[in-house]
Amino acid sequence: MSTITAVPLRPVNRRYLVYIWIGLALSAIAAFVLAQQGDDFLTRNARAAGVMTTPSGLQYKVLDPGQRGAPKPTDADVALINYEGKLLNGTTFDKSQQPTPMPVAQVVPGFSEALKLMPKGAKYRIWIKPSLGYGDKASGPIPANSTLAFDVELIDFLPEAQVRQMQMQQQMMQGGGAAGGMPGGIPGQPPR
Repeated sequence: MSTITAVPLRPVNRRYLVYIWIGLALSAIAAFVLAQQGDDFLTRNARAAGVMTTPSGLQYKVLDPGQRGAPKPTDADVALINYEGKLLNGTTFDKSQQPTPMPVAQVVPGFSEALKLMPKGAKYRIWIKPSLGYGDKASGPIPANSTLAFDVELIDFLPEAQVRQMQMQQQMMQGGGAAGGMPGGIPGQPPR
């Protein structure tokens, strides 16, 4: 027969339990605040000088208005742009190394909306809320529910049909076969 020896435990001081509960409550509050950071940022940002908010919630600031009275791209166009995309913490997740063709209809809704606001030569800073970006899905280095910030310069744009025709002519001159696909989405990111 075995004998169990009981080792008495000293009672825990109630003060320590209070500290533990306060620590847990503060952790929960901090997690909630961090989850709301994107929305709070957009609310504060909407009041900043020069920031415009569209009915969809896209925010933008005109850094250079571009050509006055110039046409603006549509969903049927391919825009040639320079851009840099950042998270709200300042981390750059994508940046063009040279002017990049971007089919206006094949990018996330907020980016497409911003391109359609810009005349040739314009430079805008845009903020895309999660529902106009990648939503609750992570995409590469972009965490789920991220508000995205971009600096975008619209160099030029052409109708997509004209770009495809130019590609086919170029391939024929090089002795290639059928035309390849259009680049899509934000470079480095899947199209929506």
